[in-house]
Amino acid sequence: MPPETQQDTAEQSEDADTDERAVVRLLRSAYLEELETVMNYQTNAIVLDGVRAEEIKENLRADIQEELGHAEALGERLKQLGERPPGSAEFDAVQDSLQPPTDSTDVLAVIDGVLDAEGDAVSTYRELVEAAETAGDPVTEDLAVEILADEEAHRSEFRGFAKEYRSE
Repeated sequence: MPPETQQDTAEQSEDADTDERAVVRLLRSAYLEELETVMNYQTNAIVLDGVRAEEIKENLRADIQEELGHAEALGERLKQLGERPPGSAEFDAVQDSLQPPTDSTDVLAVIDGVLDAEGDAVSTYRELVEAAETAGDPVTEDLAVEILADEEAHRSEFRGFAKEYRSE
């Protein structure tokens, strides 16, 4: 093989490794984001008070199961790629705006926190779609597109709640 071809092949192999590492990094990040979201949704569903909070609490509880399903699918994909999902020692909380409000009747603060979390999730999954496409990983790409659709639906639903609460 001519030296130029060997060098090209080595560079392509390095690029593929880098692309695959980006996919794994994003899968691990998304996995942790989903679990943090579950924790915060659960806590907010417990601490919110008031008649007006009931619909939001119900939606958070329903979304918890979906977010857990996302985490499970991401963890399974990591395993299929020869990796492992991260454990709690690798976890750094980042969802500051989704922390339970001091005033347990401040439903809008929770809605805004959900919108932040869903916006971050949408960004993560869009990045994962692109990384998987670049890495030539259609399975991860399909998974990311499926979860992205769910996250966009959640965000849309909570945008409606925010609009309603702000108009009152």
